[in-house]
Amino acid sequence: MTIDDAGRRRRRVCRTLLATLVLLSWGSGVGLVAARAAARSDADRLAEAALRLAPGTTFLVVEQDGHPIGYASTTIDTTRSTVLVTDQFTADLPVAGQTIAASATAAITLSRGLALRGFEVRVETPVAPMQAAGRMEGDSAIVFAMEAPGQPTDSQRVRVRGPVVLPALIPAVAVLVRPPKVGGLVTLASFDPMTMAASTLRLRIEAESLFTVVDSAAFDATTSRFVPARTDTVRAWRFASADGPGFTGWVDATGRVVEATQPGGITLRRTAFELAFTNWRRDRVAAATAPTGAADDLRRATAVSAGVVPAAAAFDALRVRVGGIDVAGFALDGGRQRFTAPFLDVRREPRAALRADWSLAAPPAGFRATHAETLRDEPLLQVTDPAIVALAVRIAGDARDPAVVAERLTRWVFDSLEKAVAVTVPSATQVLRTRRGDCNEHAQLFTALARAVGLPARIATGLTYVDGHFYYHAWPEVWLRDWVAVDPTFGQFPADAAHLRFVVGGLARQVDLLRLMGSLQLEVVPNR
Repeated sequence: MTIDDAGRRRRRVCRTLLATLVLLSWGSGVGLVAARAAARSDADRLAEAALRLAPGTTFLVVEQDGHPIGYASTTIDTTRSTVLVTDQFTADLPVAGQTIAASATAAITLSRGLALRGFEVRVETPVAPMQAAGRMEGDSAIVFAMEAPGQPTDSQRVRVRGPVVLPALIPAVAVLVRPPKVGGLVTLASFDPMTMAASTLRLRIEAESLFTVVDSAAFDATTSRFVPARTDTVRAWRFASADGPGFTGWVDATGRVVEATQPGGITLRRTAFELAFTNWRRDRVAAATAPTGAADDLRRATAVSAGVVPAAAAFDALRVRVGGIDVAGFALDGGRQRFTAPFLDVRREPRAALRADWSLAAPPAGFRATHAETLRDEPLLQVTDPAIVALAVRIAGDARDPAVVAERLTRWVFDSLEKAVAVTVPSATQVLRTRRGDCNEHAQLFTALARAVGLPARIATGLTYVDGHFYYHAWPEVWLRDWVAVDPTFGQFPADAAHLRFVVGGLARQVDLLRLMGSLQLEVVPNR
């Protein structure tokens, strides 16, 4: 292997590891969740239920395709005035043919009513360490700062509504707010500090069952391993996202996770400490050298290689057979894409579709209200920042045709940003300062610039087909007379048909995409 080959592999690992850790950290408690302020009765019941929260530690073994690769734990300590929650995830992740030791830790301070007071989050990897800290400001905002090596601190003030708790307590919230019942629905408003994005989480109770859980272990001198000693039978309910990919797991009546699934064939299963940690630590050397079929899947699912940039639009049309997943909840159908199971057909927009039916000089009545969601300022998408606005106006120049402005922005971002894999969550203002990044940074800056001049824009996330391989990719869509895909990373206006959109919404939805990658099967079908 040459030095250049090693460097490319290391860059692939950076992005893969960051995306995977953000995802796994979300699953084990690095995010935050807020109950809807409107559901005041639920908030009251939650505060009452919080008094019944028992201190203690839950241990979970982390398995991939049935093989232990790490452990996770959630510890709850209670005092008269606070609830202290510490979440930890540690694993040897197989990525791009290597085994990477990685961990994520979250320490959160809550009131006795489970209202957030402050938190610290740390992600440790050899190539992509990150840390973040935040605190509540009154009851309507979170003051938040995120740091990564070599990057300026990204500080934000994010509005929230209602009492705030963390995902490690999502099971407790879902179970203790009201008695669980199969067919029931629990609605929570979520906030993820890794992306500083808020969204609504709806969990449906799909099933009820009995589980046998190991609660103590004994040492077996013959095998030099710990084995189950005592078990307990618990009743649990299966919670799953009602809106497509999201949290899926079994939760008992006390709000503790019995089993939860994660992307890439990863499962977290409750067990005794010795089985979760001691046995895994003993087997680390063997596990690190054992072959695994999941590594290539993870690499293909999340790697963004900065060197894979086509010189021009390669496909006007592309047909792909999609298999291995339930596509419900994904944005496969609409606009340039048509999905008729199992085939996804993508067609590049014709020139006629690039002629806008409105003008930036005089938008139609009600236009800004209709497109408010795709014109507004968001965390990490600083549309009203003076530097963003000034640059957007300069690039647009005297043009008032939305299509002309969109093409100018596409060319400027393509020409002005160095194509390099980044290991931080992209902020539009930060990208403007550094002038470098991969598809996420290009899409983030373009979207902020477009919105700054009144051009509705949103981020699509999915896969791109380049040189016979599928790669994770993100690109913007702009509103002309319909949504049109553009690609400032590849310099394409419009983007070619090799862009397969799975979700719309940018960073907040990338987790949804990553959750399906372990099972996703794609095959390019020749066009007839």
